Amino acid sequence: MHNNDWVNLDQNVRKRGLDMRKYKLTEETSVTPDGGIVTRIQALTDLDGAKAGELGGFIEDEGNLVHSGNAWVSGNAKVFGGAKVSEDVLVCGNAQVYGDASLWGHAVVSGNAIVHGARVYDNARVEDNAKVSGDAIVYGSARVCDNAHVYGNAEVLGDSVVDGDAKVCDTAIVFGDASVGGNAYVRGSAQVCGGSIYGNAVVSGDAKVSHNVEVYGDSVVEGAAQVWDNARVFGNARVSGDAQVYGTAAVYGQAWVHGSAFIDGEVEVYDNASVFGESRVRDKVKVFGKSRVLDGASVRGSVKVYGNARVSGTSKVSGDAHVCGAARVFGNAEVSDNVQVFGTALVGGDLKMEGDTKLSS
Repeated sequence: MHNNDWVNLDQNVRKRGLDMRKYKLTEETSVTPDGGIVTRIQALTDLDGAKAGELGGFIEDEGNLVHSGNAWVSGNAKVFGGAKVSEDVLVCGNAQVYGDASLWGHAVVSGNAIVHGARVYDNARVEDNAKVSGDAIVYGSARVCDNAHVYGNAEVLGDSVVDGDAKVCDTAIVFGDASVGGNAYVRGSAQVCGGSIYGNAVVSGDAKVSHNVEVYGDSVVEGAAQVWDNARVFGNARVSGDAQVYGTAAVYGQAWVHGSAFIDGEVEVYDNASVFGESRVRDKVKVFGKSRVLDGASVRGSVKVYGNARVSGTSKVSGDAHVCGAARVFGNAEVSDNVQVFGTALVGGDLKMEGDTKLSS
């Protein structure tokens, strides 16, 4: 039954007389944070959350808690303003529900949690000192707990959990079995479907994070970047622009992956390295130090690019090759097998190097 149907049913219950009501207002009152007066309720019949005669929590008026269904307000919880609690919802502990908040289904708001103006329904739970406000929506079997805050037009759904001091706001969506915790911040139009975002990590813009990804530390995933599968972004690393990171790839340290770069497989990009442009880095490649892979370069296999090396243009580096020092591989050059390019060596044009060749300045 839709929430509006429960409200209409409750209006019909009221018209049919006091004997259909499940609670009454007592003489005990309390004050809301904004100075309003709320009154404690008492059950008139057995409910899932209370027995007949049992005292409940506080409401401002009977528009806050429907008489139909098993919805209940208990403990010292308060429901006031234009808030509506219906169906089988339980508001308990010291929780507060107010503004134009709407709760239905089997949702639970407990502890010192606050729901202000938002919608919470299905089997969702808002617990501890968590807050859900604005036009935010929490539904499915999602949980918002600890000191977490979900606000703006954000949505948290599925089996996802937002905990710690995490924040989810703007039009961001957290769903699937995603976990957002610590001091993590998910904002903008970002989407987190599965995986874990924690520490001081930020996922923003139109970024998408999915599957079993981990984003943590002080790392940032932003722009229209996508991080999928079992990839990890941590430390002070950044993934931005239209970059894509897949597989079990790891981007960490001060590394930066941006532009339209594509990373897949067991790749590691770390230290102060950067991968950008339309470059492609795959397999078991390691890019580290202050090295750069850029433009439309392709690096794959078990290659290592490190030091201050640069791989650019439409060049290709593969096999077990090493490009290091201040070496440059550019143009349409191809480096493969066990070739080592180091020092200040330059490999460019249409040059092809293979075998066990070593080239230095």
